[in-house]
Amino acid sequence: MTDVEVDFGDDGLVPAVAQDVETGEVLMLAYVTPHALEKTRETGLAHYYSRSRDELWKKGGSSGHLQRIVEIRVDCDADALLYRVEQAGGACHTGHRSCFYRTVDGERVGERVFDPETVYE
Repeated sequence: MTDVEVDFGDDGLVPAVAQDVETGEVLMLAYVTPHALEKTRETGLAHYYSRSRDELWKKGGSSGHLQRIVEIRVDCDADALLYRVEQAGGACHTGHRSCFYRTVDGERVGERVFDPETVYE
């Protein structure tokens, strides 16, 4: 079986959704470069590309809240990825389990699992 050729588009990025493999909960959305995908596949840990910092980053590198890759899926157009992960701790830098912890009306619906002030001193 051959690898699917991922379409990284003109900017060299593809969106990746991280999903908890046990619960199906959507944890976050981030962007991936070819190098980030390569590191993810090499290490078994989720790597992304930070558009604001213009650098590769390993999820949980500073917090310890790693995402262990169980499976990587690609959508039908090969222009989006789904990282099915085992999430250690919270996925969101705000301390929540998921980055999708509130509704568009501002209602908090997600669980806060750590204090970011103590984690990111």
